[in-house]
Amino acid sequence: MTPEPRKRPKSSWIRFAAELPNQLWQSDFTHWHLAGGAETEILSWLDDHSRYALRVTAHQRVTGPIVRDAFRAAVAAHGAPAGTLTDMVFTTRFSGGKGGRNHLEHELRRLGVDQKNGKPNHPQTQGKVERFQQTVKKWLAAQPPAASLAGLQAQLDAFTAYYNHQRPRRALPHRCTPATACNARPKATPGDRAADTHDRVRTDIIGTTGTVTLRHAGRLYHIGVGRTHAGTRVLLLVRDLDIRIIDAATGELLRQLTLDPARNYQPAGRSPGPTTRTRRKRSNPQP
Repeated sequence: MTPEPRKRPKSSWIRFAAELPNQLWQSDFTHWHLAGGAETEILSWLDDHSRYALRVTAHQRVTGPIVRDAFRAAVAAHGAPAGTLTDMVFTTRFSGGKGGRNHLEHELRRLGVDQKNGKPNHPQTQGKVERFQQTVKKWLAAQPPAASLAGLQAQLDAFTAYYNHQRPRRALPHRCTPATACNARPKATPGDRAADTHDRVRTDIIGTTGTVTLRHAGRLYHIGVGRTHAGTRVLLLVRDLDIRIIDAATGELLRQLTLDPARNYQPAGRSPGPTTRTRRKRSNPQP
């Protein structure tokens, strides 16, 4: 036998389960191939207490907006959870503040949902959804291979209905179904994250067009500062939507604004066209 001290025995693992439905949702995605060999990804949301499959969807590739939209659909059907548990790929909180919160993180904060993330290379933390994905793949492997994404989604819908309402679970009391366990107790609700602000500092150089860029909720915005400051090194002090742009060398405040998420370009506030001084010169030409 080759000693592997880094591998802990299963008996040392700390097992946990939420006390109430919607107290904690787990999520993850896995890969699956269609009949022609095309690769797809399956995104799953699972209730930690009841093991109820909240939403299982097939995608060509799972992206930030897709994760957010799937979460919103699950919330619309089952109510908002008190917390979520996902691996590190679902968050940007530990990336040094670069890029700000992603789509899902903004949605969680808006609803007051507590966000938890497992450590890298430690799938046991999200063990329930990881085990659920194994069950999904085992069931899909016993079916005729789907030729399209729509076909795969139809298979996932059939599996989800069977899993939630017919398949008994040994891990649940009296080997009941996830649907029974989900309806047996009152559901937990989100808390209050109003004081959970997102503060970050960015360094940048004002471009030749007099703008700097900032990413918010996965979307890139252009902020006007003024062409007179082109080439100036600046610090962007960001607290959620409140932004201050400061000259990195002198500390001078160049602009302060509240970001408008509906506009890609945040104008500097000055009216277009020549300045008042220029207009006076044009109206009173020198002889």
